[in-house]
Amino acid sequence: MQQVKAKKALGQHFLTDLSIANRIADTLDLYKGMPVLEIGPGMGVLTQFLMQKGHDLKVVELDGESVDYLNANFPALAGNIIADDFLKLNLGDIYADAKFCIIGNYPYNISSQIFFKVLDYKDQVVCCSGMLQREVAQRLAAGPGSKTYGILSVLLQAWYDIEYLFTVDENVFNPPPKVKSGVIRMVRNKVTDLGCNERLFKTVVKTAFGQRRKMLRGSLKGMFPKDHPALKDSFFTKRPEQLSVAEFIALTNIIDQANNQ
Repeated sequence: MQQVKAKKALGQHFLTDLSIANRIADTLDLYKGMPVLEIGPGMGVLTQFLMQKGHDLKVVELDGESVDYLNANFPALAGNIIADDFLKLNLGDIYADAKFCIIGNYPYNISSQIFFKVLDYKDQVVCCSGMLQREVAQRLAAGPGSKTYGILSVLLQAWYDIEYLFTVDENVFNPPPKVKSGVIRMVRNKVTDLGCNERLFKTVVKTAFGQRRKMLRGSLKGMFPKDHPALKDSFFTKRPEQLSVAEFIALTNIIDQANNQ
């Protein structure tokens, strides 16, 4: 069958190096027997290795041309190709309450949205790995003090241990992207309760990084009652990239208590 034409609107860059596809598939070797959902399989360069390794695989693909290609070239996937937009899927309809893994060569233009969605299913997604734009991959794995440390770093690292595994050059894609790619693996940690109001935690992190050049005293002032004494603490002279996940949790509790006194 004819090759699928990459569509710019879908952020498609097809990986052509089979050895790299195999290395990405290897990131799930510890999870054999667990259901796996691949996002954006395209022409199946990663899919073929996941199938060879015996994973219980489903794939979700938005591009109709790619869906036709997969149906024609991967008959063993029959019934397991979901022709839909991952961002609009209710994963509970697919996996009910079961635990599963997610993998993919993620479209650059929606990769952050994909990982925000993974967070919504953190009690089921035990491992999430794959390839995305290098700068975004580095951001997810970055620690406090790094210029790339940000909202997704904190929100994901609260629930996952994240490794940046390796960098992939532009010349192994068709068409080649203008940036390098990075492969990461996120493994669910043992946290079941953050020890704070989870919704408020998200708001605090997003508000702080929304004005990341400001000290916390300035960016979070609106979250406290007027002239609250806690804001005079030296802690609030820090900037958001200086705070660990644990410190953001502590900060959330300070704000929560200040508003409930």
